[in-house]
Amino acid sequence: MSRSVRTRPEGSGQALNEAYDTALLDLDGVVYAGGSAIAHAVESLAAARGAGMRLAYVTNNALRTPDVVAAHLTELGIPAEAGDVITSAQAVARLISEQVPQGSRVLVVGGEGLRVALRERGLEPVESADDDPVAIVQGYGGPELPWGRFAEASYAVARGLPWFASNTDLTIPSGRGIAPGNGAAVEVVRIATGAEPQVAGKPLPPMHRESILRTGAGRPLVVGDRLDTDIEGAFNGGVDSLLVLTGVTDGALLLAAPPRHRPTYVDADLRGMLTGQPEVVAAGDGFRCGGWTATAGAAELELDGDGGALDGLRALCAAAWTAAGAEACGLDGGKALARLGW
Repeated sequence: MSRSVRTRPEGSGQALNEAYDTALLDLDGVVYAGGSAIAHAVESLAAARGAGMRLAYVTNNALRTPDVVAAHLTELGIPAEAGDVITSAQAVARLISEQVPQGSRVLVVGGEGLRVALRERGLEPVESADDDPVAIVQGYGGPELPWGRFAEASYAVARGLPWFASNTDLTIPSGRGIAPGNGAAVEVVRIATGAEPQVAGKPLPPMHRESILRTGAGRPLVVGDRLDTDIEGAFNGGVDSLLVLTGVTDGALLLAAPPRHRPTYVDADLRGMLTGQPEVVAAGDGFRCGGWTATAGAAELELDGDGGALDGLRALCAAAWTAAGAEACGLDGGKALARLGW
């Protein structure tokens, strides 16, 4: 994928599961939500896998081990093994192992996922700043992580040790709503020390590199629901992406996306992996997709025609992104989106 300014979603004459050899799938908001499979996910993934596409599940959550994630997916009807799961804990453990000697002690502020990933890289997890660590790693530790863990990290950072973070997502979804994520915990240590960690997770390159190394993907497709992690991660990695509208991103957020947040393809859910993608073409002063034509007026986006809602959204994206260029779109698309049911 070119890293130049994207001005419209792309089309594909082939089904995406045929055009790409590996799907790098986000989990929450894409495959499941609140622990339950999202509509059409189980059958879509089975069809893609049956047609020969490699499926890999890429998550910023460093708490759960790949074994636990794979078991959860299998329970949902999506057969998976630990080797199909890539976590930010694995990405940060590799990052640390490249900067410290084999067998080094690393202070862990987080959960079991981090400890397993460190041991996989030949590093020894320890619990105290007084255990002679050579580095600190911080990852999501769940709602019961004691406050004193942040103090241990702060003591070690203040001694000049290198500090690593699995990811900096400020929030994490839970069954009861939105909770503070690892990024919020990282902020606690940052405020206490004034230091900055090295970060591995999406959207940064170490996570993408980990995914490619573990899957051997030659032509990967990133599939996600978040513009600022999944889609930006694909942009940073120079690969194509599919945004599914089953998670946090809605039409308004997509229209306002700056270039690094603009996906290659857009679809309603994971069924979009099994089909080609309609082309968005220039039409006079605007863009046409399916039965819709969209143009950028002086202050708002205008939509004319009749057809599928997704085709209309794709046409609107082309009009908005072209008008915005390298900036986020400031045009009002409210009336146009309302016609599409958003």
